[in-house]
Amino acid sequence: MKKLIIASTSTIHGSGYLEYLLPILSTHFTNVKNMLFIPYARPSGISYDEYTAKARAAFNTINIDVKGIHEFENPKEAILNAEAIFTGGGNTFELVNQLYKQAIFDILQEVVENGTPYLGTSAGSNICGVSMMNTNDMPIVYPPSFKTLAFIPFNINAHYLDPVEGSTHMGETRETRIHEFHVFNDTPVLGLREGSWLEVLGNSVVVKGELSARFFEKDKEPVEKQSGSKII
Repeated sequence: MKKLIIASTSTIHGSGYLEYLLPILSTHFTNVKNMLFIPYARPSGISYDEYTAKARAAFNTINIDVKGIHEFENPKEAILNAEAIFTGGGNTFELVNQLYKQAIFDILQEVVENGTPYLGTSAGSNICGVSMMNTNDMPIVYPPSFKTLAFIPFNINAHYLDPVEGSTHMGETRETRIHEFHVFNDTPVLGLREGSWLEVLGNSVVVKGELSARFFEKDKEPVEKQSGSKII
C-alpha cells in the first residue's frame, strides 16, 4: 500500500529545515532507522553532499540516519533496499532529468507503489503527480520527458500563492497559469499552499496542515479543499 507525505515546502517562515513536519514524520516513518535521500534537485545549486548533510541533521532529531543516493555505487540497488525514501526540493527540471539519466525512474515508482514510505517536499512533491508541467521552476535543463511518477492522479503546484489584493505585480497569478495549462491539458491540478501537505495511504489522498488547498479541473470553477478533506 502506498504511504506518502507530499509537502508543499520543507521550511516554513520562522522554523528550521523540516521542523514543522517532524512530528508527522516521526509517525510516518515509524520503525525506520535508515533513510535514502535523493538530492538531485540541488536548491540554489548546492552539492549533493551539502544537501544530504542538511537532511541528515533534520532526521537525526527523530533518530533516523540519512544517506544520499549518490553515495551508493548502484543507485537502483539503493532504492530497492531502502527502508524509506525522501526526495528534497529544488529545481524540478534537474530532478526529473537525473531520475531519467540515472535510469531509476521505474524502480522508484515501483518500490513506492509497493509500500516503501516516501516523503517529498517541493520538487520532490511535484514528481508525485502525473507530470511536472505545473512546477514553478525555471527550465535550466531539458529532461527527456515531463512525465513523472503518478502516485496521485493529478499534478501539484507547490508553494501555491493567492493573488494579493492591491498588488502592483503585472505578471500572471498561479491561478492564471493553471488555467493556461488547462487550455491544452486535462490533468487536474492541486495548488498546495505553504505549510500544507497531502497524506497518501493507498488510494486515499487527504489534505493536511492549517491551510486549505485549491483544486483545479478543466472547464470547472476551482474548489477549496479544506484540511482534513479527501481530494480523492
